[in-house]
Amino acid sequence: MILEPTYNLLQSLYWITLIAVIVSSTSGVLKAGFKQFDLFGVIIIAVATGLGGGSLRDMLLDREVFWIRDQVFFIASLLSAIAIFLLARLVAIPPRFFLIPDAAGLATFGIAGTLVSLMVGAPWLVASFMGVMTGTMGGIFRDVLSNEDPVVFQSPLYATVCWAGSLLFILLLQLDVDVTLAASAAGAFIFATRMLAIYYNITLPKFRFKS
Repeated sequence: MILEPTYNLLQSLYWITLIAVIVSSTSGVLKAGFKQFDLFGVIIIAVATGLGGGSLRDMLLDREVFWIRDQVFFIASLLSAIAIFLLARLVAIPPRFFLIPDAAGLATFGIAGTLVSLMVGAPWLVASFMGVMTGTMGGIFRDVLSNEDPVVFQSPLYATVCWAGSLLFILLLQLDVDVTLAASAAGAFIFATRMLAIYYNITLPKFRFKS
């Protein structure tokens, strides 16, 4: 399926992406903060987390990278990093609190990545996986730069719920549900399912050699 880039669709994509950049950059700062990086290090982690997944998506789809085309996204990532850097000096933040904005970033970037892919004519399965990649790669960049094993490879359901949400989004669009409503429903599904998986520690089976 191909979505025509109407004004309303482009506006929806813009705001979904902006929210995704802000919450993902926030999760990057919160995760990196416990490594006690300096301000520059925090900004690098925030930018990698907030812009990394979408950048890789755009390069694979042969599009102009979204934050280079419109620097508002880059500015939003920078301001998010600085704001959380300062806030953390005033408010005690629990170590695992980053998982909340991380789940929000997973949901919003997952939907944004799927939407962009459909708009450029990617097949539905490829578009759904592009949503997964957009939603998860920023977190992978964050964890690698923080010298930690990526959350996506060892945490309760993560990429799995993003993929399911991306497929749900495509299904709703196929059923002629309004794109904003479809995006909201699928994004809420990703966020809620990810938080439930964390709370109940629901994971996929792990690879093990037979002993």
